[in-house]
Amino acid sequence: MAHDHSHGHRHFDDIASEYDEAIPAHVMEHYHRKRVAALRGWVPPGGRVLDVGCGTGTLLERVADAGFTTVGADPSSGMLKVFTGQRPGIPVTVAEGSLPFAGGSFDLVYCVAVLHHVGDAAAVRHTLAEMVRVTRPGGHVVVWDHNPRNPYWPYLMKRVPQDCGDERLVEEAEIVAGLSDGAHVVSRAQLGLVPDFAPPSLVGAFAAVERVVEKLPAVRRLCAHNVVVARVG
Repeated sequence: MAHDHSHGHRHFDDIASEYDEAIPAHVMEHYHRKRVAALRGWVPPGGRVLDVGCGTGTLLERVADAGFTTVGADPSSGMLKVFTGQRPGIPVTVAEGSLPFAGGSFDLVYCVAVLHHVGDAAAVRHTLAEMVRVTRPGGHVVVWDHNPRNPYWPYLMKRVPQDCGDERLVEEAEIVAGLSDGAHVVSRAQLGLVPDFAPPSLVGAFAAVERVVEKLPAVRRLCAHNVVVARVG
């Protein structure tokens, strides 16, 4: 079913001021560190990086602070307004689906927890194709999205303000297929196990269990996120 995208924009505009409170800061810090470390493995120091669906930009800010040249894109002007109020020096643009950049503009293009909001299968394919298009030959596209196999997502998605019930969790195979025109997948994994309810004192313990589970093929398929990396060209 195709989504009413204008409704989606208004929804994110409406919840922009509370979006960053949906997940506890100490849990988000864990995932921000994890994602920045992963991106470092796929992009050269100082490389040009695009965050597709950057929202309020908390991860984009960390990527910039890690030494990369960053740009953000998001369909919600309200979400971007929150970010530019915090970090006005990082360029962002309102965009959905078709990205307003020339082909081959970036060393790495990534999206995190975006595709399940895009939802519609044709729109997901178009978003992935655009990510490939604006990535230079030899550069990488990283898709980090909800893993439909993880049994906790339905419960969490009912509680957070950004999810309003019309999302569609996207299978790993669909992501791989969408990236295959113009890029080839070089890495695919299931990562993440620290839940939103982990208290600050136990995040380290949860993270230790997470690292073990991520190495066990029979169990890691239930981790929170599918992480697919493709090389362009």
